[in-house]
Amino acid sequence: MGHKLFSYFTLLFLLGYCLFAFVLLFPFAYGQLDYHFYGRSCPHLSNIVRYGVWAAYKNDTRIAASLLRLHFHDCFVNGCDASVLLDDTEDFKGEKNAFPNRNSVRGYDVIDNIKTDVERFCPSTVSCVDILTLAAREAVVLSGGPSWPVMLGRRDGTTASQQAANEQLPSPFEPLENIIAKFTSKGLDLKDVVVLSGAHTIGYAQCLTFKRRLFNFQGSGKPDPTLDASALDGLQRMCPNMDTSNSNLAPLDSASAYRFDNMYYTNLVNNKGLLESDQALMGDPKTADMVNSYSSKYFLFWNDFAKSMARLGNLGVLTGEKGQIRKNCGSVNL
Repeated sequence: MGHKLFSYFTLLFLLGYCLFAFVLLFPFAYGQLDYHFYGRSCPHLSNIVRYGVWAAYKNDTRIAASLLRLHFHDCFVNGCDASVLLDDTEDFKGEKNAFPNRNSVRGYDVIDNIKTDVERFCPSTVSCVDILTLAAREAVVLSGGPSWPVMLGRRDGTTASQQAANEQLPSPFEPLENIIAKFTSKGLDLKDVVVLSGAHTIGYAQCLTFKRRLFNFQGSGKPDPTLDASALDGLQRMCPNMDTSNSNLAPLDSASAYRFDNMYYTNLVNNKGLLESDQALMGDPKTADMVNSYSSKYFLFWNDFAKSMARLGNLGVLTGEKGQIRKNCGSVNL
């Protein structure tokens, strides 16, 4: 009897060990992401991406915010699948020319350059969406922000939708309740709205996205009365009331446009938020409480931002046999 029990438990142990080894070797077997997905197939991936982002950042510090935004605009439209990187084809109009992205979203060339380097070392192995997800993290770190563990193993989508990008991406002109609804439809929550808005601690916005606050707020013919007077004066000089100024740039965080910190929230507390959608966070008691907390507790924002970015990066991912590993990030494999 004892011998039979021993054999039975030995068999269970061996089966369990084999299953464990199988999952280690093939973490994708059950359609799951894994922190060490490329541990054997492309062990230097993180270093390749880190160097590619650093090289771009060295020549253009604005690229950090651009890569972070590119990642957000990808994941928010039908999930993280690198659809935002696809060029238009005869079969679909892609997301690059959607209103929120056209002549605005940047960083495509950085991802393409990193992809070229990755293909040199690990051909047909790493998806464009995993590269973009890692690049967004490295951009934040280079700007002085937090790092976070990134699960890998996403696969690239095979289509894109300009209409979906127009409909799903939050707009700086939308009421806060609409923006909250768009976040919750993705499985994110109110806290994610406030935390991920904090990405505006770095980067710039075109005057077109906030000019009505300066001259004709809600059709009143007057500036937004909630906007700080000194901020208003500076912005009106930066963005004069004429169409030719629409593409002019203003820092989203005038105190530290290139440094990842919590000054974005301090600006909101002081009525110096640039976008209507940002300043609107102070108009709701729940979001205002969070803004006040993050404005005084930098490390709270630091930690919560890392958690929200990890959640963002796992939205609607393709795994297993779904999607593909694109050879060129701008086009689907033939």
